[in-house]
Amino acid sequence: MPISVAVLGAIAAAIVILVWKMATAWVKYRGDLLITCPENRRPAGVRVDAGHAAATSLAHRPEMRLASCSRWPERAGCGQECLSQLETAPENCLVRNILVTWFAGKLCAVCGRPVGGIHEIGGQPALRRTDKVTVELKQIPVDQLPDTLAACEPVCFACHMADVLVREHPELAIDRSRPLNVVGRH
Repeated sequence: MPISVAVLGAIAAAIVILVWKMATAWVKYRGDLLITCPENRRPAGVRVDAGHAAATSLAHRPEMRLASCSRWPERAGCGQECLSQLETAPENCLVRNILVTWFAGKLCAVCGRPVGGIHEIGGQPALRRTDKVTVELKQIPVDQLPDTLAACEPVCFACHMADVLVREHPELAIDRSRPLNVVGRH
């Protein structure tokens, strides 16, 4: 009896280690990634087949393959040389990490308060374009992210929502940033 308990304990520990290793690989390679395409030296948005990377991580380093690329379907037959960028530092390519770094310490271009962080759920900060319209981060194609971040200003979630309300439902909001006209209306 004591031997079977030890064997069951060893099996349970091995299963926990394998599941942990697979989960770590899956988390590491899931999500939108920004790479530099080796063919044209321009940004490209990719997704790694995180399930495949997790499944192949049991015996050795995870085997990576692309699940999608912003240059597909035109360049779908490429050799996927961009994966070498992910093997060396996948956390530097993860869009979420790029945005966390970019927004860190920034103040809202509208209200001047700290923008806040990027969260898995809930309200996200936004970007204000040069035409003063705010856009959600999910509206920006990954391959356009570097140029967009260079041209836009950070906006907190509250100011973004106010901008959306004024823009989409002007009948429900008063835009106090506009001067009053002669009859007292905006």
